[in-house]
Amino acid sequence: MLAKKNIAIIMGGYSSEYKISLKSGMVVHEYLNSDKFNSYPIHIYKDKWVYVDDNGNEHPVNKHNFSVRTPKTTLFFDCVFNAIHGTPGEDGIMQAYFELLQIPQTSCDYYQAALTFNKRDLLSVLTPYGIKSAVSYYLNHGDTVNEEEIVEKVGLPCFVKANKAGSSFGISKVYKKEELLPAIEKAYAEDDEIIIETFLDGTEVSVGVIKYKGETKVLPITEIVTENDFFDYEAKYEGKSKEITPARITPKQQENVVAVAKRAYDILKMKGFSRSEYIFVGDEPYMLEMNTTPGLTTESILPEQARIAGISLSELFENAISEALNENK
Repeated sequence: MLAKKNIAIIMGGYSSEYKISLKSGMVVHEYLNSDKFNSYPIHIYKDKWVYVDDNGNEHPVNKHNFSVRTPKTTLFFDCVFNAIHGTPGEDGIMQAYFELLQIPQTSCDYYQAALTFNKRDLLSVLTPYGIKSAVSYYLNHGDTVNEEEIVEKVGLPCFVKANKAGSSFGISKVYKKEELLPAIEKAYAEDDEIIIETFLDGTEVSVGVIKYKGETKVLPITEIVTENDFFDYEAKYEGKSKEITPARITPKQQENVVAVAKRAYDILKMKGFSRSEYIFVGDEPYMLEMNTTPGLTTESILPEQARIAGISLSELFENAISEALNENK
């Protein structure tokens, strides 16, 4: 019998999303096949990196080699399962760290993580490949805010978003010019860069794409129907939305968004999980963003898509580790 592999599940992080990340990480810990893997929850915070054992005891991580000394042994890890939403797990920092240490990890490489975490840069890179996105206006902290110019370019209503933030933190839908400055300040509370986008009026869908058994696989599409004005934090995490899988879209829309999502994943040379958001204008999907460490709780969109595709949580997580360890090639 093969020896069990030691898997570090990193969770937490430095952003507003840390609580959601802790939930995702513990779901991975719960569902990972214990016959094949020893899994260890590793909490990553600005002031400490610790392994939290089943009794709640904390054991510091040695950042020089990402090992953990416990009273009984020193733990080394065969693979890292990345469940951190936001910085430093979704923006390339942890990916680069593990690449330096030559420890396999389940998410994409550091360049892809940094690129996709930056909404403005991601959409700029994909535009020449024919992947559509909303008309946008950029601001950096300290820039003069010309409200007339913004409205002239993107129109009203529009969305004001923090450029590098997830879970809809720092996002506002603006209907009147007078609402722009408060929305910009709200976005600056999350990031020093802002993207302001034209409102696209159409069906919103979420598309999971993963590497599965060595192949790029597009999961069943999810339609987002929110009770709120848009798919904000409340809608995502407090039950103020319906997520309908499979989405109620036409065969043509289905064909188009599957093709675009797969193309974007392959163009970027992605690995691991991704979940992209699109809005249809007619039959054409317009990309909003791509998440590379999407939620992995039992209520999250990507696990539900996988379930409908016939992939259990245990299989989904094991496949991610197999991909990271190159076992599927």
